[in-house]
Amino acid sequence: MGTLTGEMQRMVEEQRLGFYATVNEDGSPNLSPKGSTFVLDDDRLFFADYRSPQTVANIRRGSLVELNVIDPLVRKGYRFKGPAAVHEPGSDIYEHCVEMLRAAGSTLADRARSIVVVEVRGARAVISPVYDDGTVSEEEVIRIYRERFAG
Repeated sequence: MGTLTGEMQRMVEEQRLGFYATVNEDGSPNLSPKGSTFVLDDDRLFFADYRSPQTVANIRRGSLVELNVIDPLVRKGYRFKGPAAVHEPGSDIYEHCVEMLRAAGSTLADRARSIVVVEVRGARAVISPVYDDGTVSEEEVIRIYRERFAG
């Protein structure tokens, strides 16, 4: 069994939006949302590089990656950490991932400059403190945030 449980994979497939953190050359943080986050297999996630020059540059320099995928209504999700690699057009992984994007209905798949694959070496749950005292159910949290987003 891989690092990514079925529940983690479900969350990524449903949400797609991952917030990726890398480290810039000067040591400062770089945080970038990627709406093309996909599960490659039981140990790897990927995103399509459409407009990610700083994130890709940081990864090419060896920056590790941490990404968070959160359900904004439930206020739960996962944090994933690990090294990443950039795959260029023409490589087998690039072609395979672009085909996955197309199969999922992406209209941007053919515009990917590269594919970034994260080898997940650590994963843990992220749960909002709203649940800490046990007085609020998941259904109530969903209701609260649906109302907030509707307003």
